[in-house]
Amino acid sequence: MLTDRGRWILASGGGIYLAAWGFGSVALYPIALGLVLAVAAAALWVRFLQKPMRLHRILADGEHLAGDDIPVRLEMDVEGRMPSGALVVRERIARLGELETVLVHRRGRLRGGYTIEGVPRGRYAVEAVDAILEDPFGLERVEIKLPAGESILVYPRLVELDGLFSDSGARAFEGRRLLLRRPTGFDLHSVRDYEQGESLRRVHWPSTAKRGHLMVKELEDAPRDETAVLLDADAAAVAGVAPDSSFELQVRAAGSILRAHASRGRRAALIINSASRAYQRVHSFDGDWLRAYELLAAVEPDGPTPVAGLLADEAGPAGRALELTIVTASLTPRLVDRLLQRMMNRHSATLVYVDRASFAETPSLQLEAADAGLVLRLERGGVPVAVLRQGDDLAAKLGDHSVGAAVG
Repeated sequence: MLTDRGRWILASGGGIYLAAWGFGSVALYPIALGLVLAVAAAALWVRFLQKPMRLHRILADGEHLAGDDIPVRLEMDVEGRMPSGALVVRERIARLGELETVLVHRRGRLRGGYTIEGVPRGRYAVEAVDAILEDPFGLERVEIKLPAGESILVYPRLVELDGLFSDSGARAFEGRRLLLRRPTGFDLHSVRDYEQGESLRRVHWPSTAKRGHLMVKELEDAPRDETAVLLDADAAAVAGVAPDSSFELQVRAAGSILRAHASRGRRAALIINSASRAYQRVHSFDGDWLRAYELLAAVEPDGPTPVAGLLADEAGPAGRALELTIVTASLTPRLVDRLLQRMMNRHSATLVYVDRASFAETPSLQLEAADAGLVLRLERGGVPVAVLRQGDDLAAKLGDHSVGAAVG
């Protein structure tokens, strides 16, 4: 493909040739022919150098956290003769736009690099990559499509929590401390006829009423997560603009709590109320935690339904967890009822509520009356609550053993 300069040179050569023919000037013919041949030679030169190429994208070692500057190095392998001079690589990266990098010969390879400054949390997919070859005079250009599909992952910036605010507040009825229960349970497998001598507590009353004689439940032992962290990614509950938004604060809070549980050696799980309903068990800091951390890095607030809907499914991951922490920016009476019902069933519940109003242009100084009333209902029902607002110190809020200190 001719560049603008190449088109101008070619047009000039054609114009000079016509002028030489029109005025009969023999001296102008070599000039016209030379300009045309220069463009043709540039085209042949570029196509001669058009060979299979492979791009290597090298990031700095370690995890890249939200707000960091990320240096990126590019190295190009070329089969056969390398292009003389420089080569330009153009990348289109999701949410970052197009980036052009000049690669030059260094130690037998084409090398270059750039730095992405202050990158927010997220997964940045490399959508397209083109290598641009030009002749030394910039007359001809060829764009070579290179494989894309890689991504740059930027993790949320979590905080270390030696203890959790719920440790002193996870109490059952009458102020008694909830005891740690074994991470197993029994699920209803089927029903069968009652046999003489069996406990009446196993009777399945709906089937008994339907069939007119006693039916009992067949139960099977099923593993349960000891504790689960449910991150609400409801699209309708986001306030502010990333990286300073209510959802970013939710992600940091959920990740910090999950890591605190995992560091204690507890059987934990991450549940995300998003469009994909992601779920990841975390039983170790080896592969489990890394997979959960990657989910937190890539999650987007695209959940189509309120988080209270997940609690209605007792057979789902949230319903099966013995202890459940919900991190949300949407506090509704329905959610409060679900959490109190869990406490009635002696399944521990904890709430981390991110106050969306604090992310408004003119933030309120305290919770709205309706939200404060719902928080008080939860506290009276034995549910530990932590309220987070814009600019709060996560380590102090989530590690604080006083419950609901931010209310009012």
